[in-house]
Amino acid sequence: MNAAPADQIRLLDVQALDTRLAQLAHKRRSLPEHAEIESLTKDLSQLRDLLVAAQTEESDCAREQKKAEQDVDHVRQRAVRDQQRLDSGAVSSPKDLENLQREIVSLSKRQGDLEDVVLEVMERRESAQERVEELTERVASVQAKADDATARRDRAQGELDDEAAAVTKERELVAGSVPDDLMKLYEKIRGQQGGVGAARLYQRRCEGCHIELNITEVNDVRAAAADAVLRCENCRRILVRTAESGL
Repeated sequence: MNAAPADQIRLLDVQALDTRLAQLAHKRRSLPEHAEIESLTKDLSQLRDLLVAAQTEESDCAREQKKAEQDVDHVRQRAVRDQQRLDSGAVSSPKDLENLQREIVSLSKRQGDLEDVVLEVMERRESAQERVEELTERVASVQAKADDATARRDRAQGELDDEAAAVTKERELVAGSVPDDLMKLYEKIRGQQGGVGAARLYQRRCEGCHIELNITEVNDVRAAAADAVLRCENCRRILVRTAESGL
């Protein structure tokens, strides 16, 4: 294949722009905010699970407390009724009086036991409520950090996307001035060689694979026509000659 030396030089410009686009894409993928957001998201997930567990515990304690208080109220009402019967004198049988007094004592003990249960449940509920408040604050704090990291990532991505758009536009203009057959060859090689399809020959060294040409290869390059499209014998990339090729 033949192409004017100026077209081959422009191919190096295309390569430089493609390299810059690849760098921008890599930078976009490698933004430190990505790892930061991932870590914060993981922390948020764990904290929210803990918060749900604490809320569930508080809710269970609330139901348990309500049930215990209802039990206390039920026993208290029964004790009040028994005491009223005792005080009214309606029970005249000594045996019935003894049974009624015994029940009042039993109910009093039962009420005391149930009130202890209420206090124990209230303490557990208070502890659960404090845990809910603590975790709610921690979730809010981590969420704020995640929101900040997301905003920073979006700004950084926006800047990189803007630069990539400008480079892409410039690349289209430069590539449009390169002959189609040369561009097709370049694109084919670029796809095969990790994104580098053309390299400068600098001081007898291919800047694609960084290997210096041997004397035979140097002589072949010297003998080649100025418009000949050369390939590196080692990496097979398009080898572009310049005034600094050392020939």
